[in-house]
Parts: sequence; structure tokens; C-alpha cells
Amino acid sequence: MSFEPQRLYRQIADQLRSLIGNGEFTVGARLPAERDLARQFGVSRPSVREALIALEVEGWVEVRTGSGVYVQGRAQRKAERLPGTEWGPLELIRARRVVEGETAALAAVQARRKDLDAMARAMTQMQEASARLIAPIEGDRAFHLAIVGACTNAVLTETVEGFWDSRNGPIFTRLGGYFETPPSWRAAISEHAAIVDAIAAGDAGAARAAMHTHMDKSHQRFSASWRRLQRKSPP
Repeated sequence: MSFEPQRLYRQIADQLRSLIGNGEFTVGARLPAERDLARQFGVSRPSVREALIALEVEGWVEVRTGSGVYVQGRAQRKAERLPGTEWGPLELIRARRVVEGETAALAAVQARRKDLDAMARAMTQMQEASARLIAPIEGDRAFHLAIVGACTNAVLTETVEGFWDSRNGPIFTRLGGYFETPPSWRAAISEHAAIVDAIAAGDAGAARAAMHTHMDKSHQRFSASWRRLQRKSPP
């Protein structure tokens, strides 16, 4: 069994929905582990995770942190499915790694004082929000836009803005509710500091590497085991 790469998580979700509808997985049953579903469908575990989150948003399954993913009854299911146009969060992070690694490298060559000041303000905004136990999303967005702004390329700027706009979608929002925590915010801020240091030093290679590290660690945070998470309710 295989799938076309475009909107892969939607195709996996459709297959799982059919299996649930056909009684392969009954109400209350725990679904197989992500690695087993990935092996069954011939896809990656991140794609399976995106599919499971999509099904949770639609009410077909419930993610119980510290336990697993369970099939819900008809009463919990929404009448309409999510639009198939939303990007998968983990796939998006991989795309950002490619694009923003290069914008960081270019910023290291082109950044002026006003650009570095904008990055510093965004860092401060993130730190202040995190200290108040508020998700530092606005500061995070401002930080990455300050980097691409230093590239003075409208296409790159609109591309990165598009990446950030996608974070407002229901799948990314739900996934973030599980994996974005004060410790993860502090880790991200530290990773951002390494990016700024490399850009300020004019070291394109180090800036690219620091951005790649940040994206890789972000991907790892969103891919953590459900069973290792503390129990909490999604937002």
C-alpha cells in the first residue's frame, strides 16, 4: 500500500477513517503505535502523526497523553472534514529548514544594524512572553521575519510569512497544544540566540547550520512519544 506525496497525511487519515468506519478499529480501541501504522501504510511516522492529529480535530480519535490514540464514537465526530489544503506541521518544518537555512545564511551577509536590532527586539519579546508562561508565538514570528527581512527579497519574505500563517491552522494548533511547553520555549529561544550570534558575526555557514539545528530540534520536539508526555488537556 502506498500514497502520493502531496497532502500525504490526508490520504492516511482517509484510510484510517475507512478502517474505523468498517469496524477494523472499534470504538474505544487503542490504535496501533505510530511506527506500526507507518510500516503498514509504507509511510513515515511524522506523516502518520499528522494524520492522527487531523482525525482528532475531526473527532474520530482521542489522543490520551501518556497512553495512546483511541477511537471515538459517532457522537464525537464532526459533520464536516477539515479542508485538505492545510500543510502538515511536520512536513512544514522540513520545508522551513530548507528555505530558512538559506535566508539565515543570506542575512549573515546582508544584515544591517536595523535588522539585528529587529532580531534582538523579537528575542526580548519571546523571553518576556515565556517568562509570563505565554506561548511566544508573536515574538517567534517577528524573529524569523526579521531574518528574512534582511534578505531584501519580497518573494522570500512572502514565503516565510506563508509558513507562519499556516501555524494558525487547526492541525498545527492542536499539535502545538501537546508539544509546545515552557521548557520547549526556552530551548527554542536558546536556539534563536545561536542564530543571531552567527548572523551578527557575518558567518553564513554558521547561520545556516544554526537554523538547521533549530528546525531539526523543533521537528524532534513535535515528534516526541505520546507516552512520554505528561497528561494534560489539549487547548
